[in-house]
Amino acid sequence: MAKKSRSIPVNTMADDFGAGIAIEKISLDEATFNNLEEAKDPHREDRHSFFLLENGTVHIEIDFQKFIIKSPSVIYMHPDQVHRIIKIENITVSSWAINNENLNPDYLKLLEDIMPTKPLVLTNETFAIISEAASLCIKFTERKNDKLYHSLLKDSCNTLVALVVSQYLASVKPPRNFSRFELITKVFKEVLGRNYTQLKRPANYAEKLNISTPYLNECVKNTTGFSVSYHIQHRVILEAKRLLYHSDKSVKEIAAELGYDDCPYFSRLFTKVTGTTALAFRNKNLD
Repeated sequence: MAKKSRSIPVNTMADDFGAGIAIEKISLDEATFNNLEEAKDPHREDRHSFFLLENGTVHIEIDFQKFIIKSPSVIYMHPDQVHRIIKIENITVSSWAINNENLNPDYLKLLEDIMPTKPLVLTNETFAIISEAASLCIKFTERKNDKLYHSLLKDSCNTLVALVVSQYLASVKPPRNFSRFELITKVFKEVLGRNYTQLKRPANYAEKLNISTPYLNECVKNTTGFSVSYHIQHRVILEAKRLLYHSDKSVKEIAAELGYDDCPYFSRLFTKVTGTTALAFRNKNLD
């Protein structure tokens, strides 16, 4: 394992042509990749990132899961997700990244809904459409003297996002009307994603949703099979795992960062959820 950082590194994509938007195409062989430490080391991206694998194969680890991605495929990476590239085999990748300010709000909601995603294999027809659109968007980046240059980049990048999100939605389930239980569970997960370091009790989330705690539990349990407390704890522990694995912060520091002043309580919670202690989890992943 590479030497741990004080905190999880965040990669900033090249941004020469518009604040908050980046679109590019790169080709890499194994020799060139071996010099790219920032890609091989665990990191996050600074925006919502999309990678269209046009040629070759990528071995990647995302939040403790390893994937072998073969072309033609696409993957969406949320800014929260920690990942590293393990190995490549002569790849060509078109990538685009966009921050919340420029991302269509409806698309942002859909991206939160489909999280966490896995690499998605594309049909040849769909790949051709997305690849052609990406190539066109890259040409737009060269038109810096256009009066509506930033708007052109923003709209074209959002089009690429929409194409990918559509594929993810089609792969998950057919469109249908959601029950009230499902809608409440969806909103709960959105609120949880924004507040898990501050709010730890089911009653906190029920208050945010203006419903009773028993009713929130009923909705979430009916929809997911697990209680509200289960989801709160597992979201906290996922971030704890990321910090234990990818940073050198102490358990006490991690507990404080995740909103726990009582480190022993946090340690007991970690053991309860994972079946191992925080230190044992960290030590298991040391060289």
